[in-house]
Amino acid sequence: MADPNDMTFIEHLKELRSRIIRMFLFAGLILVCCLPFTNHIYSYISSPLMELMPSGSSMIATEVASPFLAPLRVTIYSALIISVPYFFLELWGFISPGLYKKERAFVGPLILSSIILFYIGIAFAYFVVSPIILSFFMSSAPDSIQVMTDINKYLDFVLKLFFAFGFAFEIPIATFLVITTGLVSKARIKTMRPYLIISFFIIGMFLTPPDIFSQLFLALPMWLLFEIGLLISRDKKN
Repeated sequence: MADPNDMTFIEHLKELRSRIIRMFLFAGLILVCCLPFTNHIYSYISSPLMELMPSGSSMIATEVASPFLAPLRVTIYSALIISVPYFFLELWGFISPGLYKKERAFVGPLILSSIILFYIGIAFAYFVVSPIILSFFMSSAPDSIQVMTDINKYLDFVLKLFFAFGFAFEIPIATFLVITTGLVSKARIKTMRPYLIISFFIIGMFLTPPDIFSQLFLALPMWLLFEIGLLISRDKKN
């Protein structure tokens, strides 16, 4: 491999293109491996709602192609989620040659932490947030209403939650990087805390389904994770 310091801008772009192509190929390979288990994946993703639905009710498909496309869409997103470690590995391979030894020891653990936090966020959304929110919605339905949720609407709901929480759980890493690299001082971040907290609730409003509970379930962990990132961060030494 050429010395990264001797590579031209075009050569860097070509390498980046090659890595992005490998990312797509890897995700495609994972998708092919997941396709035989499409119905199982869909059943697993839909189980939080199915376990709460009244006896005799079920989800419905309001479009002709939905019974085929909805499970396939879940499988595609699942393949992307499974591919996340490889995506980060390619990112690491792209940036690491240009880093000093000290910087590599610093960035490597951050990438690993980012992967772990991403999966923790998704798991939190699936095992904690989804059952609570869905249980509230189901129990709030009047007796005259028979709950029969459209499968596409349900998938939009849960997939939005998964990715919102997955990326929201990266906040400690973002806070740590902003302070440690000297982009913003820790003291300055502390003075901005009230505005950041308000922004977490605004982000929660846009990234989650339009109900106050999912917004709170996202905004409050973001606030807590921000405080954790603030706690473990130190200002850059001159």
